[in-house]
Amino acid sequence: MLIRELKIYYEDFGNGRADFCLVAEDGGRVVGAAWTRIMNDYGHVDDETPSFAISLYKEYRGQGIGTKLMQGMLELLKDKGFLRASLAVQKANYAVHMYEKVGFRTVDENDEEYIMVCDQTNDFARKM
Repeated sequence: MLIRELKIYYEDFGNGRADFCLVAEDGGRVVGAAWTRIMNDYGHVDDETPSFAISLYKEYRGQGIGTKLMQGMLELLKDKGFLRASLAVQKANYAVHMYEKVGFRTVDENDEEYIMVCDQTNDFARKM
């Protein structure tokens, strides 16, 4: 069952108009990645806004790598004509602050998660 739920994140990745991925490497080893896709996931806000995901190995967290990946992906999205991105994050997740730092703002929430959107129409994210 879990594999079926995860398919929306990877099945045919690269074929969608907002399917993008950036990776961080250390000595040729991928240590983190940020990727986007328009899909009906937990962070979905509309059919024009890519959902954002990021992951880093624990030993690479807290070094600014995630922030750089997010800034790079937001710039890529803007260059491709996507002025908004969304994500869902557990309220207890330490990364909420990082998301806010790069320009994401909470637009909705439920008992467990924040739904956040970064709106780049006014270059807000780059001013942070």
